Amino acid sequence: MDLNTQVKEIPRIGPTFLRKLKKLNIGTVGDLIYHFPFRYETYGGKKKIGEVVLGEVASVSGEVWQIRNVRTRFRKNLTLAKVADSSGTIEVVWFNQPFLIKTLPVGSKISLAGKIDLFSQKPTFINPEYELLSKTGKKPLHTTGLVPIYPETAGLNSKWLRKQIKEVLPSLLPKVEEVLPAESLKRNRLIGRRQAIWQIHAPTSEKRIEAARKRLAFDELLIISLQAKIRKAAWQKPQGGVALPTNQEKILRLIQALPFHLTEAQSKVLKEILADLSQKKPMNRLLQGDVGSGKTVVAAIAAYSVFLNGFQTAIMAPTEILAIQHFNTLKAILAPCGVKISLRTSARKRNEPFDCLVGTHALLSSTVSFEKLAFAVIDEQHRFGVKQRGLLRSKGIAPHVLTMTATPIPRSLALTLYGDLDISTIDELPKGRRIVKTYVVPLNKRGGAYQFIREKTAVGEQVFIICPLIDPSETLASAKAANQEYKRLQEDVFPDLSLGLLHGRMKSKEKERVLEEFLSKKYYILVATPVVEVGIDIPGATVMLIEAAERFGLASLHQLRGRVGRSSQQSYCFLFTESRGRAVLDRLKALERHYIGLKLAEIDLQMRGPGQIYGTAQSGLTNFKIANLADLPTVESVKKEADILFDQITLEKLPALKNDLESSGPIAPD
Repeated sequence: MDLNTQVKEIPRIGPTFLRKLKKLNIGTVGDLIYHFPFRYETYGGKKKIGEVVLGEVASVSGEVWQIRNVRTRFRKNLTLAKVADSSGTIEVVWFNQPFLIKTLPVGSKISLAGKIDLFSQKPTFINPEYELLSKTGKKPLHTTGLVPIYPETAGLNSKWLRKQIKEVLPSLLPKVEEVLPAESLKRNRLIGRRQAIWQIHAPTSEKRIEAARKRLAFDELLIISLQAKIRKAAWQKPQGGVALPTNQEKILRLIQALPFHLTEAQSKVLKEILADLSQKKPMNRLLQGDVGSGKTVVAAIAAYSVFLNGFQTAIMAPTEILAIQHFNTLKAILAPCGVKISLRTSARKRNEPFDCLVGTHALLSSTVSFEKLAFAVIDEQHRFGVKQRGLLRSKGIAPHVLTMTATPIPRSLALTLYGDLDISTIDELPKGRRIVKTYVVPLNKRGGAYQFIREKTAVGEQVFIICPLIDPSETLASAKAANQEYKRLQEDVFPDLSLGLLHGRMKSKEKERVLEEFLSKKYYILVATPVVEVGIDIPGATVMLIEAAERFGLASLHQLRGRVGRSSQQSYCFLFTESRGRAVLDRLKALERHYIGLKLAEIDLQMRGPGQIYGTAQSGLTNFKIANLADLPTVESVKKEADILFDQITLEKLPALKNDLESSGPIAPD
């Protein structure tokens, strides 16, 4: 038996257990021993029955003196037992487990572990863990010391998993290869991989559990970091890319013609992007910045530099609304310079000459072709899959690629998942912008919020009201639906005002019409779904009211909040929730305290993990068994080690680590 042996080869594992193991992603015995515990029950060492104390968690061994099933007058099934050793006896009660009378007959030698509480006025083990003692004197597996608790599935519990792992671990452990050289272990104070796997499943102390977790987490993060370095190296190999030198004089003239001044942060990242464009090596850069920080302006100036070199730019956005927004922004900035800007969406398919083509995924259509594509910009890149990003890149010959996001990337993710990218950050907002005052609003204050909205609209300010759904849902009864809420607000709350409605099922032209009418102040209140999360620029909007705010992540709430506060006027964001859960309220209160997106991203990462925030399921990050991406010191240590080991891996000096990399999934660049 080796690590690649199928679990069906283990005795007594039939089709039923195979199906259940598959739900836990366990197909081989290697998968089984890499199925790690997420916590431990602490039972300590064995005690004499006469030594146990009321209220403590204890572990004892003894003989079953009595055992019987009884049914209470409340129709509960109890199994009552009395267990004894040389120091005394103790009562035991189990609920709804009548089969125990056969499993633990009188005279059985058993081990028990659990809490001692009063039952019928006597100190009693209540629903303890139990196991029959081995006649060969083997140490109990489930009822003493530190007992591992594993991720489970219906019909397959930790007790069963402990037994299977215990049986195969001794023979498999010698076949586990050490992937790190001795100097790496010493540098990072890590124990060996075999020792770590043994201690994670059969720990002898909490200190050794921590050492095991540290090593196994290090391994998981190292693979991700090395994969990123391999992707980066592959991207930067000579691929016939084009160098686009900067015409400093004309770029400066464009910047001076803008109706606003670039922030220092915008100037800094623009310099980084233009430097990348001037090299033959293809750029692969991520530009991050909060909503309203001016990423599109930077991309427009870079596109102008590409135009001055006689090449084309493609800008791909995830929604039609955002594509139209970018089209209008670029047209205003670049059309006076002679740059031909064109828009391509599923609703707009006209073929016309262009220097810069803005669009949605419609840009990926086989009917869209470029003569000289040298620069591809992908906005909100996490909303596109690897294939889609690759398809856009294939429209040119190794074009420079700039991806943009308003979802800030915490440093730990920048060093791992995004380790193959150069990262630029716009960390300041344009001058004159005020922080949006944010409040979590209880239900009894709804009327006050509506009165506040009425006061703001009376002086010409505009309001977004966001609902999580388009239509009512039976399964999500507490979540307001835009269609229904629009009707209620128009008829019952603001009958004297004109309201607009916007949602994702509307046709493109209808969406454009609603936005144009809102921009021209035909409506002062726009009821919408999160379709407005990206790409809506309404300078007169100063109030954002979000219904069922608990249904959104912090990143989405922060982006929605960014739809207001786009002028010098004070703006406000009200988060409505019916939830009283502590975790939910703590998460929402974070928006009251913090306006910096990066800080909120760190909080969201700790609370929800990367998968839900960044759509990283395909990267493997959501499958971490032990590693914690919020543990920045470990992530930084791993990054340093990856830098040291990378050349050795490419030179085949570390075959075991190279095998680990190859077996952990594809590492080709996007």
